[in-house]
Amino acid sequence: MNSLADNVLMLRVKEGDLYSMGVLFTRFHRELFGFFYHMYGNADACEDMVQTAFYRMIKYKNSFTGEGPFRSWMYQLARNVLRDHVQQNKRSNHSQNLDHYSDQIGGGTLADESLQKSEIAQQLRNALARLSDAHREVLVMSEYQELKYKEIAEILDITEGAVKTRVHRAINELKITYLKSEHER
Repeated sequence: MNSLADNVLMLRVKEGDLYSMGVLFTRFHRELFGFFYHMYGNADACEDMVQTAFYRMIKYKNSFTGEGPFRSWMYQLARNVLRDHVQQNKRSNHSQNLDHYSDQIGGGTLADESLQKSEIAQQLRNALARLSDAHREVLVMSEYQELKYKEIAEILDITEGAVKTRVHRAINELKITYLKSEHER
C-alpha cells in the first residue's frame, strides 16, 4: 500500500470525509490488532484498543500534517492508546487466553506437528511477554508488523542506528529468555 495514498486519505478525513477513515480502517485494523496483541496479549482488550486508536485518529485528525507517513502517525497514536490502557488496567486483568482464538493460530498440518508448533509459539509468546516494554515494542514493530527501521525511528523519535541497536539487543534478550524457559521445562 502506498503511503502517499494513505496520507491523502487521512488529509481527506481531516476535511470531514469519514468514508476515507473507513478505507484506512479496512487497510490497517488487522495490523493494529496484531501490534496490540503482540504487545498486550488479550484479544478482547486489543479489539477495544483498535477501536480507541481509530476513534483517536478522528478526534486528533488535525494533528496529522501529511508531512510524514500516515503509518508513523498511526503508530504514535497506537502507542499512546496502549500506554493509557496499561496504566488504566495496571496489567491486573492481563491474560493470554489463546484457547478461545486457537482457530486463528492453527495450521493445516498433522496433529502432532501442529501441537508442537503451538507449544513453541506459546513459549515464544511467553518469552516475548517477559521482555521489557521497550524491547518487546521494537521487536513487534520490526518482526511482526514488518516496519522498516526508518519507520520505527520516526515512530519512536530516535535514529535508525538506535533502532538497529535496540532490535539487536531485544533479539538477544529474547533468545536468552526463550532458552531459559525451554531449559526450565
